[in-house]
Amino acid sequence: MAASRTKDKTYLGARYHRLAPRLGKRKALVAVEHSMLTAVWHMLTNNADYHDLGGDYFARLDPERAMRRITRQANALGFTVRFDPIPAA
Repeated sequence: MAASRTKDKTYLGARYHRLAPRLGKRKALVAVEHSMLTAVWHMLTNNADYHDLGGDYFARLDPERAMRRITRQANALGFTVRFDPIPAA
């Protein structure tokens, strides 16, 4: 439950908020619990420390998909979105 309250600051919070609209809150919570158990298993098996991937992991993984999602959300609210690259300084 705590992971679901972290918004998008942690990987688990981002995973919950990404799955909850599609699966529902309870199933998304079970999916996050499964991710936590998988991480604990790998930590115990490999004797490794936990490394959080970050809340922006999914946006960094596929930036084009993130832009399509943002555009679709803005269009649903009645806005038009244009993406311009930031000029290198």
